[in-house]
Amino acid sequence: MTKTALAKLESDGWEIVDTSGFLHLVGPLWQRNVDGTYEYALHAEDKHHNRRGLVQGGVIMTFADRACGMSARYVSGKPHLATVQLDVHFVDAGRIGETLIARPHVVRTTKSLIFITTEVTAEDRVIAMASGVFKILKSA
Repeated sequence: MTKTALAKLESDGWEIVDTSGFLHLVGPLWQRNVDGTYEYALHAEDKHHNRRGLVQGGVIMTFADRACGMSARYVSGKPHLATVQLDVHFVDAGRIGETLIARPHVVRTTKSLIFITTEVTAEDRVIAMASGVFKILKSA
């Protein structure tokens, strides 16, 4: 990540999300709270490229899943959830050097499921649309 990109994210109020495992390899992931709603960011680095030199679709899917899952956790107040279903539609290509943004929207919550949608944008372009269902798990 370039110093310029880092400085821009920090000056716009983004904070790094503490991650581990696979997500740590994908990130850093960023978040900020705007008027009580969380937004998420991922700066596309060279490690995210596919054979065409664009952002790999799996990175976009992982980012959408994580953004929706974190929103589901905040809304439910429950620490343990699992993705039951995630549908992703790729609309445009993300480019290395761009910052991807997800602004998840909770559609409905039940006692055991949370339904969420998000668009993943880069600049002023929608690059993917995702819709997910997350199951609230019983505490261990």
